[in-house]
Amino acid sequence: MLKYCAIFFLYAGLIGNALAADVADLRLSKMADLGAALFFDVNLSQERTQSCATCHDPARAFTDWRDSGVSAAASLGGDLISLGDRNAPTISYAALTPEFHTNAEGEYVGGMFLDGREANLVSQAGGPPLNPIEMAFPNKQAVIARLLESQTYEMAFKDLFGEEIFTDIDAAYQAMTESVAAFEQTEFFSPFDSKYDRFLRGEYELSREEELGMTLFFSEQFTNCNQCHQLNTLPGSERETFSNYLYHNIGVPVNSVLREANGLGLEYIDKGLLENPQISDPLQAGKFKVPTLRNVAITAPYMHNGVFQDLKSVVLFYNKFNTRSSSAQVNPETGEIWGEPEVAENISIIELESAPALDERRINALVAFMRLLTDSRYESLAESLN
Repeated sequence: MLKYCAIFFLYAGLIGNALAADVADLRLSKMADLGAALFFDVNLSQERTQSCATCHDPARAFTDWRDSGVSAAASLGGDLISLGDRNAPTISYAALTPEFHTNAEGEYVGGMFLDGREANLVSQAGGPPLNPIEMAFPNKQAVIARLLESQTYEMAFKDLFGEEIFTDIDAAYQAMTESVAAFEQTEFFSPFDSKYDRFLRGEYELSREEELGMTLFFSEQFTNCNQCHQLNTLPGSERETFSNYLYHNIGVPVNSVLREANGLGLEYIDKGLLENPQISDPLQAGKFKVPTLRNVAITAPYMHNGVFQDLKSVVLFYNKFNTRSSSAQVNPETGEIWGEPEVAENISIIELESAPALDERRINALVAFMRLLTDSRYESLAESLN
């Protein structure tokens, strides 16, 4: 709890003055303050054991790094027993994710959660409190009753949303999610102050390895990284989130350790985008939203199911599609052949095979570049994990 208090005061110092500077933004500032209190409050879970910050810890780039017996591959629920099946994604820079939609090419883009089942931050914030293996409230009314245990919350909600806000359960619940989303849209989550950002501003000099990694990353000749992990048209654009927010199946294998622990078993198949209630096209099975690479050096484990522990392993996994080398077909974390894809259909093979094989030097350079994308407040942590 003391850790979260310290982080809360850091947040206040970072954004308080900026948000309150303009009278027109005063209500938004108050909503963000309320959202911050809600975000860190464990009382907003049925068992009073879990807050938003539990699974999206600001100390670790808003991911869940608790072991939970499965090397942090998935999160424990508020009952401290239930175990999910997907890795909690970072919500760093999540406010910049476009709402779930179909683009001009007919591709699905954006949305929240790994399958885009919620359109935006507001609707996403309403999911965990009612999820039986997360915060586990039985209904919205129970959540609002918990809020009303706090006179401070009651006064804040009435001040922001009107004296009658609690007479309508749905409106009160919406007010809660809007407040959390307002907090998630602050600079606390999206500071754009990494070494890469400082390099763009002329405040940091790249090492030779980092410069090589950046060149390779943005190259269409030597790698395929930027096909999915570049939003802006030009390399070097400010406020790059390193995701185009499209959906792909890249052939990720089952995390058998997680499946054994959560009881779903190896026969269960996570169909990714096809799990989204809005999607019925079987060609979307196995596809997941392209994640941001911001803070990727400290957000292990990787992939939608947390099957890989090391960032270099992820690069090696991609590289296996572009080489016939027998050694490249071995997962360095297990010493065994890479596992079969959980969903063997719909793999984005054209994108995956559109680059030449990488040698060790270039693989290490790409990892070095991705480490540059770490927010300044996590740089010491990234060094300790190296």
